[in-house]
Amino acid sequence: MSEKFQVGQIIEGTVTGIKPFGAFVSLDETTQGLVHISHITHGYLTNINDAIKVGEQVKVKILSIDGEKGKISLSIKEAKENKPTSFKTPKKENTLEGFENLMKDFLKVSNDRQADLNKRLNR
Repeated sequence: MSEKFQVGQIIEGTVTGIKPFGAFVSLDETTQGLVHISHITHGYLTNINDAIKVGEQVKVKILSIDGEKGKISLSIKEAKENKPTSFKTPKKENTLEGFENLMKDFLKVSNDRQADLNKRLNR
């Protein structure tokens, strides 16, 4: 395994494959790593294909390198600013109206997630 990569390093790579559990990203001609679905984006992701495409250039952070197994664990979300994309920031911060709007957005996302889970479980 190439020693030019270090844990914590943020580099650009190319998405080479997508599976339900994550995306494979080529770091150079001979080195590839895996971005687990939980490290694709901030917030809940139902379908990985909604967030990433094969051939796309992405910035990734190296989370771990297992030289013996030849595996590199990557994160796209940790290479970006830590801002959840699921909720809108209230325009009137520090006001009751802003808080209520934030809670309404949270409740909608929560209800959508619950409906999706129930649908998957055939409830």
